[in-house]
Amino acid sequence: MSNNSFQQRRLDATPRGVGVMCDFMVKKAENATITDTEGREYTDFAAGIAVLNTGHRHPKIIAAVQQQLECFTHTAFQILPYENYLSLAERLNDLVPIEGKAKTTFFTTGAEAVENAVKIARAATGRPGVITFTGAFHGRTLMTLALTGKVAPYKTGFGPFPGSVFHARYPNALHGVSVEDSLSSLEDIFHCDIAPQQVAAIVFEPVQGEGGFNVAPPEFVSALRRLCDQHGILLVADEIQSGFARTGRLFASEYYPDAKPDLITMAKSMGGGFPISGVSGRAEVMDSPTPGGLGGTYAGSPVAIAAAHAVLDVIAEEKLCERADMLGSQLIETIQGAGNPAVAQVRGRGSMIAVEFNDPQTGKPSADIAKDIQKRAMEQSLILLTCGIHGNVIRFLYPLTIPDAQFSKSLNILSEIFRG
Repeated sequence: MSNNSFQQRRLDATPRGVGVMCDFMVKKAENATITDTEGREYTDFAAGIAVLNTGHRHPKIIAAVQQQLECFTHTAFQILPYENYLSLAERLNDLVPIEGKAKTTFFTTGAEAVENAVKIARAATGRPGVITFTGAFHGRTLMTLALTGKVAPYKTGFGPFPGSVFHARYPNALHGVSVEDSLSSLEDIFHCDIAPQQVAAIVFEPVQGEGGFNVAPPEFVSALRRLCDQHGILLVADEIQSGFARTGRLFASEYYPDAKPDLITMAKSMGGGFPISGVSGRAEVMDSPTPGGLGGTYAGSPVAIAAAHAVLDVIAEEKLCERADMLGSQLIETIQGAGNPAVAQVRGRGSMIAVEFNDPQTGKPSADIAKDIQKRAMEQSLILLTCGIHGNVIRFLYPLTIPDAQFSKSLNILSEIFRG
């Protein structure tokens, strides 16, 4: 089928609310390469929005899924449990940067993980309030939209949202928000909106995803930990986009060893392309909901659980944390070496790298420049994503398994585009 006929079929059959970036359809994908229905090949620096740290169709993940398919595909864990769910929980309990004994439960989507983290925090504390941050993205359900700190396109037309949710300012030196400003905004919330004794959780991203790959300063995370300890609030790290080797660590929270979260949400690259999410946390906190309070029909699908086991194996065997650091360093060097005057900042950890663009004449955020670079990359078959509250950030989410030659070719394309 031609790409032109696809466009019309899509418009006729699906609602406009499902925004689609590319004007072609995928026929096949392998590691970092996409092939469309007309046979054209693309290099994928989007990875299904950070889902494919281990690449498209990694052979070990496919083999693990095929083996599970020979056994069973679904029972609902809360009806008929299965061993690979337990063994994955045990593996993650040993790996997550949680203080003391940890427990883990599984769901299907990132939004489900965040919603259940809020439920667990409220059950553990008996409090209603939740604080998140400007620029945050936590999902598209009504609860997670309330937590999300970006209006267009996510919140537009969908209110009202659940109450007892408040937004503090996320530190962003480039935009004039210091750590002190952020902490001061938290104090303002405590004085003006909700007493700290009524707050169940502070939910933050160690590296903001949709917000523009803004990295949480260590002193900020340490201050959050102290504030939570002072007021009996639970600290929740949303690692849905930053987890599973993307930042050069299995979890970005490992960069803050003196400020371990009470709960961690995970999804995206956890399943290597299969839908699965999870919440890990301190055992006594995780045990707060009563039996039946957590779960879901497809929560912890045995097929996706098998994939997640293989993902952890691949990350360890192929040293993807180290590779994330190496590839990210090469990418930063390429971008900085191009000397583009519109580049306001290159930032990130490991291979969770982004570039923010300002108009060189006005100094103001420029979504047009980001879109132009995205368009020129697509013309050379390189798929890039934008993000940021102003839409002026390009994020790089290539599979960490991308072949060296393909990555080098992509860097050459980026260097040429950034040099103008």
